[in-house]
Amino acid sequence: MKDILGLKHDPLLVKFREARTYEKKKKKAMSKKNKDLVERVSTHKPSYTLDRPILERYPTFIDALRDLDDGLTMVHLFAALPAIERENIQVERIHSCRGLSLEWQAYVSRTHKLRKAFISVKGIYYQAEVEGQKITWLTPHALQQVMPQDVDYKIMLTFLELYENLLGFVNFKLYNSINLKYPPILDPRLKASASDLYAFTRYVENVADENEDDEETRACKTLFKDMTFFLSREMELHLRNLTRALIIINYQIVDRPSQSHRFISRDYIQPQWVFDCINARIILPTEDYIVGKVLPPHLSPFVDNEAEGHEPEYAETIKRHQAAARKEILPMPGGEQDDLDNAQNLLAEGIIDRTKAKEAAERKRKMAMLQEEYHHELKKELEGTTQHTPATAEEGKKKKKNVDDEETEDDDQNLQQFADDNDNMSKVTMSRKKRRLYEAMKISQERKKASVDTLKTRKKNIQNSKKTSSH
Repeated sequence: MKDILGLKHDPLLVKFREARTYEKKKKKAMSKKNKDLVERVSTHKPSYTLDRPILERYPTFIDALRDLDDGLTMVHLFAALPAIERENIQVERIHSCRGLSLEWQAYVSRTHKLRKAFISVKGIYYQAEVEGQKITWLTPHALQQVMPQDVDYKIMLTFLELYENLLGFVNFKLYNSINLKYPPILDPRLKASASDLYAFTRYVENVADENEDDEETRACKTLFKDMTFFLSREMELHLRNLTRALIIINYQIVDRPSQSHRFISRDYIQPQWVFDCINARIILPTEDYIVGKVLPPHLSPFVDNEAEGHEPEYAETIKRHQAAARKEILPMPGGEQDDLDNAQNLLAEGIIDRTKAKEAAERKRKMAMLQEEYHHELKKELEGTTQHTPATAEEGKKKKKNVDDEETEDDDQNLQQFADDNDNMSKVTMSRKKRRLYEAMKISQERKKASVDTLKTRKKNIQNSKKTSSH
């Protein structure tokens, strides 16, 4: 209730009332066809700013960065949309969004804050780490956008107004942190040739970075060091301007089925190679990404394979490349890195544990056989025969085998029963709400396990089909 009463006296509401009054006066003057009155009323159009609401909503800079995901996605979306008068999407708003998005991209590129990138059907996902906060946003593909009719653009423009101001404040703070003036002053010749991103990059590249870099930033900074890329003409225009004046080219990125003319000194690769290198933090081999070749799976860096319970085959290949780049040896499945550092002790401990386990199993078998013989003698004494007939070797082996099978089955049944009893006891002590939540979690785990089993079965079938086809 106090929040609502506080909003009642918000200064922004006063401005909205003034704007409504202004619209009424202007409409009345236009209905009277009084041009002088319309011009006089138009000169007194009220205006407002969102500085105060943004400061109240985000008291600190970290709060603003935490809530920047949706704002960046919205600004990048409108930067790629066409201007439509009937939807009140003005050209000035489009240019403003494009400028803000390019300022953000130039800062991320200059400070090497990009951490993850993933190409999807919706667009390209990026994740940057700024001031210790992970910021994820989506940029649409550079294609002609289709404007659906069932979208309320008025509401989207209202949110866009807030996000434009928020991103402006964030860019101002970030540019000041690297000793740059904001807004940036761009080269008019580059701006006129539609090379806005190159102009922003040139503006920020001459500033010395005085901040201490963490390990991730250092890895990203040296990832493509001393490498020159040439982007073919099917790539975006503002990216191609980066490579026009370059002479020595290491890689040429081609997004087409084939490349006719080729230079021997260049590697002709597909764009996915760049994204996979960024996610892996190493330069991957280009054999699988050559133009015209079927690409390997584009793995999402936002998926935790350990939590999902399934690791794709290409993810294991990338891990091997990472270990080779760091000159490390990968541990065996189920092992740890410490085991590799002390392999001799690991072998000795394994031998000792195996010997102890064998001795314990042997003692258990002997006790079981003695107990069975004791019961056999008692049975004979009850029947009146006191003579003891020793069992043959074959009977002893059969008894030993039967005892082992029974022990294994009993152990499995006991473990399963113990797990079921614990599960039932925990359910009894839960409330109804928690029990339903627990059952939903169990169902989710079973579905995930079924999905993993399906993937493993498909992989096995594909491998078997390849083996049969090769033979």
